[in-house]
Amino acid sequence: MNLININKLNNDLDQLRILYQSKKPFRYITIEDFFYKEKAKEIHESYPTITDGKWDGTTYLDQKNKFQKTKFEEGSIFKQVFDELNGEEFLNWLNSLTDMELPLIADDELFGGGLHQSINGAYLNVHIDYNIHPKTKYHRRLNVLVYMNEKWEENWGGNLELWDFTNDKKELLEKITPNWNKCVIFETNQISYHGHPQAVDVPYEINRKSIATYYYTEDRPDHEKATAHNTIYKNTEGIKGSVKRFFSGIKAAKERFLG
Repeated sequence: MNLININKLNNDLDQLRILYQSKKPFRYITIEDFFYKEKAKEIHESYPTITDGKWDGTTYLDQKNKFQKTKFEEGSIFKQVFDELNGEEFLNWLNSLTDMELPLIADDELFGGGLHQSINGAYLNVHIDYNIHPKTKYHRRLNVLVYMNEKWEENWGGNLELWDFTNDKKELLEKITPNWNKCVIFETNQISYHGHPQAVDVPYEINRKSIATYYYTEDRPDHEKATAHNTIYKNTEGIKGSVKRFFSGIKAAKERFLG
């Protein structure tokens, strides 16, 4: 691999596996220096701007000012990024880390994934993900996020929050700052609530950048199965969250009816 620091991942695998498997109620882990440092810098410098016109940036009630890009020209560094993330060597490593009962399957179409970029005011409310791929009908099992924010301060918002709502709880498990070259890997199921509900508040020309790939299996354990559903959101902010959704709904309506 030319971009992913696979040597480091392999050297740290035993320790990372123990940490990953120890997390409750759903498993997750953070990894620093995911890409080779010089390659991470190249990826960051190649990141397309929002104004290049090739991003999908639809607003929803629970999501605002987030842009996504899934198509890349042959030979571009981002084509290489996703080739490696979806390639056999990294898939084998993920299988060793997660110890899934079935081998993980990559999604070359990057449905819901790809490059993500969030501008000032952006948020993504806490949620669980859709559970069945709309085309392949495979079960979504694992998320891999890599943050590409060279200088990110915690008070800028946009921190990834992991939540526990099991057994009538409402507990913030961890708040992860989207720092430079940091990878977050977590399983996705009916209890893996996550998001960044605190709106991004950054200086001019700084955006929240991330790379996202999702992985699937042909089936999943019976106790994890549920009727196929789309993203399911939770309000973790009370009245503030309700007000935020109201104004986001107005913006979404304007986009759809006024263009």
